Amino acid sequence: MTLTETPAAGMTILPAAGTKPLVIGLDLSLTSTGVAGEGWTDHIRTKTRGDFRLHYLAGQIGSFIRQADLVVMEGPSYGHAALAGHEDMAGLRVLVRQYCFRNKIPYAVIPPSSLKLYAAGYGKASKGEVRSAVADRYGIHTEGAARYDKADAYAAMAAGMDWLGYSLASVPSKNAAALGGVAWPEQIPAVAA
Repeated sequence: MTLTETPAAGMTILPAAGTKPLVIGLDLSLTSTGVAGEGWTDHIRTKTRGDFRLHYLAGQIGSFIRQADLVVMEGPSYGHAALAGHEDMAGLRVLVRQYCFRNKIPYAVIPPSSLKLYAAGYGKASKGEVRSAVADRYGIHTEGAARYDKADAYAAMAAGMDWLGYSLASVPSKNAAALGGVAWPEQIPAVAA
């Protein structure tokens, strides 16, 4: 079954046989990519460079998202001061999008300001504020060097769950307004039983 309406159009998404969709959140990075699903976080670290790094990251990310019903990745931060790596970072985003396209996995891109607004209620929230909001709202405490990457990935995943109608926690309406700024897929993923 292919659905073409969005939840924002008033459509109610019902789980198939009581199942929830598998939504994976990604905070893409060339050195420390955050990955999250409901109730868990992880990260992918590499110190390699060039094409080998992109190949490695794409393969590792693919292992996390291959069964996903929806992938929600944080979009680019165009205001970021460090210009080094922009080409490879754009390449990584395209590799992940193409993986999703080839495998018919719907994906969404959430701008950094929308991610921060959804998580912390403020579009310019610091990484620490997002991390604290994820811990407070969802009980997910991210630790270690990748703590901010994992928190951002969890917030992206939670936004995707909310958009599909499976909110993981009560989110203030101010925060939920951030969902309107996300490039959601045109087709809603069907959840298999």
